Amino acid sequence: MNKKSVILTPNNLFEKSNIKLLVNGQGVFVFSNKDNTSPVSLFFYNKDKSDGLHVIFTLNSVFVHSIKDNNNLIDVNNKCGLSIIKGAYYWFSIDSQNQRLYAGIGEPRLETLVYKYFLNHSDKSFLESITQIEIAKNSKYLKQLLLLRDPITSSIPLVVKNTDHLSMNDIAQGSYMPKCNLSLISQKLYDCISGKKFILDDKDFPDFSKAIEYSIVTDGNWCNKKLKDKSNEFSKIRPNIYETYLRITLGTNNGESPGIPYVMEIWPIGHYSPIHSHASCNAIIRVLHGVINVKLYPFLSGQKDGVEHFSSTDFSENEITWISSTLNQTHKLMNDKKNTKTCITIQCYMYDNENSTHYDFFDYLDENSEIQKYEPDSDMDFISFKELMKKEWNNRVL
Repeated sequence: MNKKSVILTPNNLFEKSNIKLLVNGQGVFVFSNKDNTSPVSLFFYNKDKSDGLHVIFTLNSVFVHSIKDNNNLIDVNNKCGLSIIKGAYYWFSIDSQNQRLYAGIGEPRLETLVYKYFLNHSDKSFLESITQIEIAKNSKYLKQLLLLRDPITSSIPLVVKNTDHLSMNDIAQGSYMPKCNLSLISQKLYDCISGKKFILDDKDFPDFSKAIEYSIVTDGNWCNKKLKDKSNEFSKIRPNIYETYLRITLGTNNGESPGIPYVMEIWPIGHYSPIHSHASCNAIIRVLHGVINVKLYPFLSGQKDGVEHFSSTDFSENEITWISSTLNQTHKLMNDKKNTKTCITIQCYMYDNENSTHYDFFDYLDENSEIQKYEPDSDMDFISFKELMKKEWNNRVL
């Protein structure tokens, strides 16, 4: 989403007495806790700290207390706060316009929510008076802070559509992500790969997709051999031919993405990626051929049986989905065995302009559910690959 955010560090946080909300009465505070058994205590204050909310995350609950009225804002369905699962992080959302308080574990979104409380409309002015966040001194393990401008309000669509394909019903129902609501970086990526001429089977090689399918199933051809060679890429101990896919890169690495920013990925039937995260970069994914299933996870956990996916969606030919620096970051892609075609996608990656780290790896879970680093590589550049597929196709046995 095209949302302004401020990244805070433990150092610059504790040098000042409070954190200013980007907009009075609204926003999302995201944090992790080095020791997940130690409670985290936050204060959301008005200007003179005479009123506000006291928020405490414990192992068993999220506790919220209105300071001046001395009221406990209890969600009777809330059963957890902090998580003992490795890799967990947390968020708290304040929404004065809708008078709602939300808290969750993992990516800041409704699907990861564990606490909710709806105040009365008469409480709107109280919430609008909140301007700052203060962290209790005993919350010494809190780290990795992010402040988002806009509160959590609704579920976020995964399929992107541009202006010419959006109806009034689409907007009213929130069925699709309008291209203009993506980050400016994601809009740039979208514009590069969403055009009518950005297709696999073009006039230059109308049998391109057939040639790729042929290369995959034919012993000795390049795709078939390369997939076998990669069977240990993610499964270091036990070779797994199905946990493989081919990466065909377009262009060069300009220092603004993890690896080369444009990658055509080839997913034979039944093949899948490990669960992995995307280095806090933006991404646009378009299906060029076939169908891909994407499972989304709240965070990447290096712990066996750590985290279940919260979303599983099939994307068909010409559908486009997205990743932002804070959302849809951890996923698993799969061309389900029920499908009849190889899936071919174009993946585009780019860091936010504010990102000065440029972490050049995708973290993934290996066969022992341990987090490993994968440096995005290239199996072949696109121009060479296309010429090779032409050659194999023209030399095929009829």
